[in-house]
Amino acid sequence: MSAATDFWIRWRVRVGYPVALVYLALARPTPLLLVIGGAIGIVGLAIRAWAAGYLRKHQVLAVSGPYAFTRNPLYFGSVILAAGFIVAGGSIWAAIVVAAYIALFYPAVMRREEAELRARYGEDFAEYAGAVPLFWPALLRFRGHAEAHDRFSWQLYRRNREYQAAIGFILGLAILCVRMRWLP
Repeated sequence: MSAATDFWIRWRVRVGYPVALVYLALARPTPLLLVIGGAIGIVGLAIRAWAAGYLRKHQVLAVSGPYAFTRNPLYFGSVILAAGFIVAGGSIWAAIVVAAYIALFYPAVMRREEAELRARYGEDFAEYAGAVPLFWPALLRFRGHAEAHDRFSWQLYRRNREYQAAIGFILGLAILCVRMRWLP
C-alpha cells in the first residue's frame, strides 16, 4: 500500500466529522427536501443492509447477492445514502462538500481493498474482478462459484454492525429537522 493511499485510509473517518459539521452549517433543509432525501437515503440503506447480509469478512470472497452486480455494494449504497443527504440538505455548497469528501476518499479506499482481496483470493478474485464492475452495478448478475452460504443472513447483518448506518441515518435526518426548525 502506498503512503498516499495509507494517508487517505487513515484520515477518512477523522475528516468525516468536520465535513459533517460543515455540511450541517451549510444545509438549508425544507420539509419536502427532507422527505425526498430521506426516501433516497432509505434506498442507500437498503443496499448497504443487503450487502452486509452477504459479507463474511476475511472468510470467503463475497460474490453473491449485491456482490454479483458490483464489487463495492457497501460503498455504492453509501453514495446513494449521501445523495439522500445532499438532497435533504438543500444547499449546493453542502452538496459540494459531501461530494468532494466522497471523491477524495472512496477511490483510495476501494483501491486498497482491491489490493487486499487480490492478495487474499488470487485467481478467484481476478476472475470475479474481470466480470463484475468496481462500483456502478452491472445489469447482469455474476454467476461465480455457488456456495451453500450464498443467502442473505440477518446474523451477518448484525455481526457486520450495519444497524449503525441506520442509526446514523436517523440521527442525521433528526439533526436536519432541528436545523430546519430552529436555526436560520
